[in-house]
Amino acid sequence: MESLTSGTLAGTGSFRCEDCGHIVTLAATEQLTSCPSCGGRSFARASLFAAGRFPRRPEDPADDRAAIAEAARAELAGAQPGPHLAFRDGDALRIVALDREWMRVGRSLAAELRFDDATVSRRHARIARDGDEVRVLDDRSLNGVFVNGERVDARVLKDGDELVVGRHRLLFVDTRVPGPEAPAPSGMRTIAD
Repeated sequence: MESLTSGTLAGTGSFRCEDCGHIVTLAATEQLTSCPSCGGRSFARASLFAAGRFPRRPEDPADDRAAIAEAARAELAGAQPGPHLAFRDGDALRIVALDREWMRVGRSLAAELRFDDATVSRRHARIARDGDEVRVLDDRSLNGVFVNGERVDARVLKDGDELVVGRHRLLFVDTRVPGPEAPAPSGMRTIAD
């Protein structure tokens, strides 16, 4: 795909910063300037339906699933066990308990989990809880809902699954499931079943 670095763009559209993934929407007469998020100057036309448009950057510690899961489990230690969504909001870790039968995710003011971001539809997704099972459902969003990199209409979530809603990555953490096992103390060995 051709990268755009400057100039007047012909037509309206959305463009993705190739450095951070931030989406910029422009009208026909507007100039393409630097990215308001990171200052980058390289853009590609943003597809609403491409699965890989917000690639994981391994060097970005904010996207480290294991670190987010570990921090969320530490924060939730001693709390009532249950399913949660954890994600980075700037430098802060946000944890949302999934303690309702339904939770709306989107840009709408009516959403229980709201992202004020143009890459998120007003009615983007729903999280449904039925007994011990938690399911994510695409709520007719334009950009889709992705679980572990795969676009889904509906999916039962497992501990450690990563959801992508717009440009936001959310980690499903179920504290009813034990986290990674601690290593056995030295001098002891673990016997497999």
